[in-house]
Amino acid sequence: MRSAIILAGGEARRANGQEKYFFTYEGKTFIERLVGSLSGVVDEIVIVARDPVQCTRFREIGGITCINDIRQGLGPIGGLHAGSLAVKGELVFVSACDMPCIDAAVVSYLFEAIGQHEAAIPQWNEWMLEPLHAVYRRTALLAYLESHTSLSLRAMIQSMDTRYIPVDELRAFDPDLRTFTNINKLEELEHINRSSSEEPGQPIP
Repeated sequence: MRSAIILAGGEARRANGQEKYFFTYEGKTFIERLVGSLSGVVDEIVIVARDPVQCTRFREIGGITCINDIRQGLGPIGGLHAGSLAVKGELVFVSACDMPCIDAAVVSYLFEAIGQHEAAIPQWNEWMLEPLHAVYRRTALLAYLESHTSLSLRAMIQSMDTRYIPVDELRAFDPDLRTFTNINKLEELEHINRSSSEEPGQPIP
């Protein structure tokens, strides 16, 4: 069984407090696009919100389960902890909620690429990784999150038997690597929507 965790509990400070998962791109909200892309690749999708009130935002979305952080205020680490306890699959794709162009073929490749490792992490270079667009073993996540001292995702990855996937390997499925597009600011949202409407097929930087 394959699972997916979407982390939606951030405070959205860089987006003027607006909820990024309801930003719209090509006629669909980010969260709708994420769920649509992942539903053909995984058996279950768990959205992790910061609290029960935020969970109510997702009531109209079918095919998902929404839970909230158990350990509050820990950022992505807190969301991973709650999500790992909730999912049933041993292999888990983890995504941020602000990535509207995630490519199902890339996700499927990461599930295959993990092999016997504990994590499969896309890598741009030695310092630039994609820990929130990656596949993990649930048992490895739980083992780390039960007793971690750091809130750093890099520290978590370094503690695991990780396979690093050069992003160029993923161009076979997504030549422009749009799958890694993430939107943190309203100006970035305006840019990708303008690019989409004016020049269909133009790569998103």
